[in-house]
Amino acid sequence: MKAQLTLTVSEGKQLIALAVTQMREVQMAFTSGKILLKGGTTVSAVAEELVGIPLRISGRVTPLGTKSAQKNVNAPHSLLIVKGEPKGVDDSLEEAVLSMGPRDVAICGANLIDQHGAAALMAGSPLGGNPGRVIAVFAAEGITTIIPAGLEKLTPGSIAEAMLAASRQGCDWSLGMAVGLIPVPGRVITELEAFAMLAKVKVTVIGRGGVAGAEGSTTYVVEGTEAEVIKICRLVLKLKGAPTSGAAGSLEECRRGGPNCHRHLGCVYGGKEKTKVTLGVTSGEQ
Repeated sequence: MKAQLTLTVSEGKQLIALAVTQMREVQMAFTSGKILLKGGTTVSAVAEELVGIPLRISGRVTPLGTKSAQKNVNAPHSLLIVKGEPKGVDDSLEEAVLSMGPRDVAICGANLIDQHGAAALMAGSPLGGNPGRVIAVFAAEGITTIIPAGLEKLTPGSIAEAMLAASRQGCDWSLGMAVGLIPVPGRVITELEAFAMLAKVKVTVIGRGGVAGAEGSTTYVVEGTEAEVIKICRLVLKLKGAPTSGAAGSLEECRRGGPNCHRHLGCVYGGKEKTKVTLGVTSGEQ
């Protein structure tokens, strides 16, 4: 049997989250070990599936560019699950990571992935904020690292060349905060891997993009036995209309004078008046 399906970006995130929670290493760590979840909308969806707690969203990309949150809401950005019990570790992240080992799992999203399986995370704050200080430790300590990331994050180039181009301090003008890239070593899970984990099917991408809310979407052909394809079709129908995951209040993007403006560089919305006038951006904009 063959079926054609389209998933929006938010629906794809939810599909990936469902698959990640069913991975053997995740199930084992949830029962008898530790799972660290680093905040992002896809990882927040994973957290909701595992323990029913959405994560605080920090950076994000919106039509206005690379933005932060308008409010510092009281919700965890990084969550540690110890034998099924969750606790926020934003104030003790380094300690939490150093308590983990090869039987434990770190789940961290990415802003960019490439065809070689490499991934990177945008860093708009000095040192990438608290998470930026520990991401490299995942591999150094032998922690199993899973990187849930949708196909909309796929670059036609490489992570290596993107890292050389991106820079917080080397960018003169930016829609939103200027960002650098931090490499995230681990296993990337996209919608393609998610489909394969959830059913015995062959999946082929036949289209990208869309309109009317389907911008960034992906269209697939799914092939397999009738039972397996129907299984996927029913699952996709349940995912239709899935919202973006994140703690209430943290999905509101920053405006001029927000709580994190002082740490960000190159942002045209908070930049010099001369630059704004030259480029046609007025002080009344975001």
